[in-house]
Amino acid sequence: MPDTRFLIALGSNQRHVRHGPPRTVLRAALTKLAQQGLAVLKYSSTTMSRPVGPSSRAYANAAAIIETGLDPINLLNLLKTIESHFGARRGQAWSRRVLDLDIILWSEGPFSCTNPELTIPHPLWRERAFVLRPSTEIAPDWRDPVTGLTIAQIASRQGL
Repeated sequence: MPDTRFLIALGSNQRHVRHGPPRTVLRAALTKLAQQGLAVLKYSSTTMSRPVGPSSRAYANAAAIIETGLDPINLLNLLKTIESHFGARRGQAWSRRVLDLDIILWSEGPFSCTNPELTIPHPLWRERAFVLRPSTEIAPDWRDPVTGLTIAQIASRQGL
């Protein structure tokens, strides 16, 4: 498969024993992405956000545009491997985690498969300010293949 681009959301709300607090976990994750052969083309600033769900820990959030020859399924598998390298998730969904990596958009458009963890665009990204803000910073003109709107337009409609 020729190289394509993906918009990835990064999040952390737990300190890592070697990498430190969540903000530095995200920087370490970018290094790990590059070490795994993914070209990190752009990276947003890191912002802090309130948690979704029952967690009480604030999140560090960012977005990155990566380029790779991997298809979405193989990229998802690689991202999950990188997440596990930083530590296993503990507890229920939306609980504390050292690293969360989500595929938000793909330059080739929408994608779905039988894996419930992989739908592109990410089903909830349009509603999440912690994804929209950093994504707008690095990819304001990327279009949502479902609505046809740019990320900047979606963020504006959300009041961001």
